[in-house]
Amino acid sequence: MSFVKIWVHLVFSTKNREPWLNKNIRYDVHKHIIKNCKEKEIFLEAIDGYTDHLHCLISLGKDQTISKITQLIKGESSFWINQNHLTPGKFSWQDDYFAVSVSESQVEAVKGYIKNQEKHHAKKSFEDEVNEFMTKYGWEIIKDHPV
Repeated sequence: MSFVKIWVHLVFSTKNREPWLNKNIRYDVHKHIIKNCKEKEIFLEAIDGYTDHLHCLISLGKDQTISKITQLIKGESSFWINQNHLTPGKFSWQDDYFAVSVSESQVEAVKGYIKNQEKHHAKKSFEDEVNEFMTKYGWEIIKDHPV
């Protein structure tokens, strides 16, 4: 029997960072993603976000990849949002995403960070957060393709 525990902090934004995820729909979207992840055997430990992005803490299974998990979450949730007419226009997620590994010792800290997104973004914009992540992890921002 295989045992795999690879924690990933996954962040993705709405297309063009449109603020579609207002309080009226954000938590319904979270609940739907949680349900979808259970059905697809995606171990989602934490989810939260703000008006223009989501954070997820996921533990990858032995046959799962970051790109496939991200595709399943983003594709199905955007389909569901559009099918239920939750936004005034056509909803979609940005193509790009941010994913970084999380050590077991940092899981609780990352869960806390994810669960406090509304308070966090009352003080810091998503763009500032992206720039902070890029600096922290040594990545350069590709201006044509923001997270």
